Amino acid sequence: MNGRWREPLVSVCLVGAQRHFSAGEELEAEYQIDAVEPEEISAVEAAVMWYTEGKGDEDIGVHFFERRTPADAENGDLTILRRFRIQLPESPLSYRGALMTIRWCVRVRLFLKKGREYVAEQGFTVGSVPAMQLIHRPDDGAATEEETFDGGM
Repeated sequence: MNGRWREPLVSVCLVGAQRHFSAGEELEAEYQIDAVEPEEISAVEAAVMWYTEGKGDEDIGVHFFERRTPADAENGDLTILRRFRIQLPESPLSYRGALMTIRWCVRVRLFLKKGREYVAEQGFTVGSVPAMQLIHRPDDGAATEEETFDGGM
């Protein structure tokens, strides 16, 4: 690498143009590692997961997880394009509300032997849940929730 450090490239994408899935539908994704020598990699993890953002404790759920080391790959090379296919669960569905959001993603983590870690993710939505918004009523100023559909999240 000519004595200069280059940042590894971690690419992850969903196969096809679809970014919105129904519960129980099949998702196909692929990832590839570039700009790093195969012998510098200690492991690669791929996950299909959901996480929450917003008020309160943040939660996380992993639907699919795969950890690969050089011993798992042909010729020990984890940089080669890897594709996987999984069936999405029935829940939780993607959701965006005033206080909390549930997001789904494919996340790939690269671990180098020198201790560095790199992460890339590709988001998508599962299901169609109406979003909740806080509405302030002019009469008493109290906040109420109102449903609005936002299929694109």
